[in-house]
Amino acid sequence: MATIAIVGRPNVGKSTLFNRLIGGRRAIVDDKPGVTRDRNYGSFEWRGREYTLIDTGGFVPDSQDVFEKAIREQAQYAVDEADAIVLVVDGAAGPHPIDKELAMVLRKKAKKVLIAVNKVDDTKHERNVGQFFELGFERVIPISAQLGRSVGDFLDEVSKIIPDAKTAEDAYPSKKIAIIGKPNVGKSSLVNFLLGENRSIVTAVPGTTRDSVDTLLNFQGEEIILIDTAGLRKKSKIKESIEFFSTLRTFQAVERCDAAIILFDASVGVEKQDLQIAEYTIEQGKPAVIGVNKWDLVDKKEVTAEEYAQRIKERLRIYDFVPITFVSVLKKQRVQKLLSGALAAINGTKVKIKTSELNDYMLPLIESTPPFSKTGKEIRIKYITQVESKLPTFAMFTNLPDEISITYRRFLENRLRERFKFEGVPIRLVFKQK
Repeated sequence: MATIAIVGRPNVGKSTLFNRLIGGRRAIVDDKPGVTRDRNYGSFEWRGREYTLIDTGGFVPDSQDVFEKAIREQAQYAVDEADAIVLVVDGAAGPHPIDKELAMVLRKKAKKVLIAVNKVDDTKHERNVGQFFELGFERVIPISAQLGRSVGDFLDEVSKIIPDAKTAEDAYPSKKIAIIGKPNVGKSSLVNFLLGENRSIVTAVPGTTRDSVDTLLNFQGEEIILIDTAGLRKKSKIKESIEFFSTLRTFQAVERCDAAIILFDASVGVEKQDLQIAEYTIEQGKPAVIGVNKWDLVDKKEVTAEEYAQRIKERLRIYDFVPITFVSVLKKQRVQKLLSGALAAINGTKVKIKTSELNDYMLPLIESTPPFSKTGKEIRIKYITQVESKLPTFAMFTNLPDEISITYRRFLENRLRERFKFEGVPIRLVFKQK
């Protein structure tokens, strides 16, 4: 997935463009400079290709203001990571000295750059566009992020400067497993144990791993790429500019992995951040397993593994299908079971079930426990089939697809999991008109 960074001076409409492209309002939009202090990120699709988008705060060169300095650093990290840069400028105001300074910085980076001349709401404002060629870039596109004017043409230009070529990662058939979790839960120690060498620096200081690092591992005759990531820290605790970048890298690792091993720290209990990491992973459609690390430090008289697992499942709620393994990386206890579980979850995404087997099992269950309709109408599910998708997806044909409740969807999903062993695998149910 190609990465695009949006940069520019304050108040030119970067966050408005970001929100327009990802189809939501993830970035705060305000006419006061400096509203976007850290990087925001999201993803969007254009003409069948997916892109990761980074929104940055307003770039103010040479300022000693603490916030503007941090914003400048974060923008520079985003530029270094991106495959292409969109420099947003204000078409209504014309070229600004800061635009020129920023353009000079981007030329030194030797990056592919497209200038988005924003706030060109109509043809009357287009007369200012030509002035921006003096910034020294070939592609200068007038747009209105607020109105959506010419955004499609702009995206076509973006796709031209990012070649549609497979990366080495795409060409390599290995299964990719990301090791994720809060800082200091033992991710790098786990990777080192699995590799049998101290490839990652391991210390007791949270945040040692700043970037995600890929390593090839042969496990039980199968080649695997392990992605060791920086710890996901609570946003209120992220202080260094580079940690914003690390968080982005971690989320990118989740997006490109085939499965994730999510590490919890048994010695501190289950925290909200643990649950948020698990939820994000599943919501991205990634199979997962949970490893409760440092289990050797827990007094088994106070809590058993079964009780601890039940607490996790209760708090995960609809994501309680993720299998849980209690491990101690330090004591080398049940560690390889985590990797086996992640591989099993990946294999679970490839399971194909015969239509006859699905219907023979599910239809009698549905008949004995029929769905409830708020309108009092009889809901009939007459046929079920698995459809082609990256995740196990089942189409259920019914006379009233819009009246299937969330509770009943959950019931059907659980029955499918019980029978066909989709452990740690997100599955999807699609209800279609009979």
